[in-house]
Amino acid sequence: MAWRIDQQVVRGEIDSRQRGQTTGRLWLANRAEPVELELEGSPWADLAGHLLRFHQPRPQAGPLDGLAPCQRGVVGDITASRKVKVSDTPVEERHGAAQAGRPSYHWANCLYLEWFSEANGRVVIESTDFELELNPDPSWTMTADEELAQRARNAEAMTRFMDRLSAAHAGAVDDEDFDDDAPQSTAEAEAEAQTAWMDKLLDRIEARIEREGFDEDRYDEIYHEERERLRRETGHPPEPEDTPEAARERQQWIDEMNELAAEAMAELEAEAWKDRPEPRRPELLDRATDLAVALFHDVAGWMPDDSPREHPLREIVNGVQIASAKLAGALGHDADEPWPPDALTAGDTLVRLKKARDALRDALRGLDSADEEQLAETEWRIETRRAVADLLGEVQRLIAEVREVLRDD
Repeated sequence: MAWRIDQQVVRGEIDSRQRGQTTGRLWLANRAEPVELELEGSPWADLAGHLLRFHQPRPQAGPLDGLAPCQRGVVGDITASRKVKVSDTPVEERHGAAQAGRPSYHWANCLYLEWFSEANGRVVIESTDFELELNPDPSWTMTADEELAQRARNAEAMTRFMDRLSAAHAGAVDDEDFDDDAPQSTAEAEAEAQTAWMDKLLDRIEARIEREGFDEDRYDEIYHEERERLRRETGHPPEPEDTPEAARERQQWIDEMNELAAEAMAELEAEAWKDRPEPRRPELLDRATDLAVALFHDVAGWMPDDSPREHPLREIVNGVQIASAKLAGALGHDADEPWPPDALTAGDTLVRLKKARDALRDALRGLDSADEEQLAETEWRIETRRAVADLLGEVQRLIAEVREVLRDD
């Protein structure tokens, strides 16, 4: 989703002494000439009106093929006052320290430079390792209201970038008629059709149970009856009778599953699972879940308990919560699972990712309404928009990767 080039930066300078414009130069490892920055907009108040110079004691060379030598575009968030947690534990020991409940970290100021360029989209430099030199007297001073307005423009720039990202992944940036929600392969279309059919079946089962009351002994009967009715109504032939060979294969599969379940139960009873390390959850899932929880608590005191589901703040929270649930289904709960998924499961994963994307877009529409109605605090809306848009960009990247697995030859 973003070019992250902080490790390759040897030194640089950011000049925002002219109001509404930010220029600069970046000297990168293994590049003789600096990258030039020509950006519309201003940094946050801590850097607005200043000339900032910075250098990195231990830069690292890395792949930069395709990074344009002149970066023209608009500023995102540019600040040297963002606080971040910095781990005091070596990388190879962090997982064990977290599992043991003894992680060690400290807070530090982070240089955060973000812009959206015509050539490369979103570019980010984010590090606590830079040594900074700031000229003491600003040529102009940004007020608190001006900073909020600038950060709102930065968040909107990120949202616009995300709107273009899906088309860019499909090579259709200039195609106004391109619809990234539409299936891009036969396998994707089949997965969506199968999911829609199953959703319709489950809706029918739920409606019938509401009419007749829940009876656990009759659930299988209701399931098969509604399944056959739906097949007839949608023009599908009745399911064929099993051949003796198919019945034997199904029974063999059931026996294997029962055997695996019995082994798992015996292992559980022997408490062998206690020796296994807790799986690491995917970082994106953690971010989405943490954001959903934080938003829920944030808005709890800002709207009445009987507010409708369509209330913009409720729409924001619900969108991120639904996206978190869909991401859990798509990514699982173990970060060490192979990615992207194989073709056998990629269709289901893609459907879940697209539903997560739809939910995040709903949250952004809720933020649009909250902006119009001036709900909640301005800074909260700005930071929430950035967080949601960032998740959306990551989901879009995953969608593109899964589509490559399912792409028609």
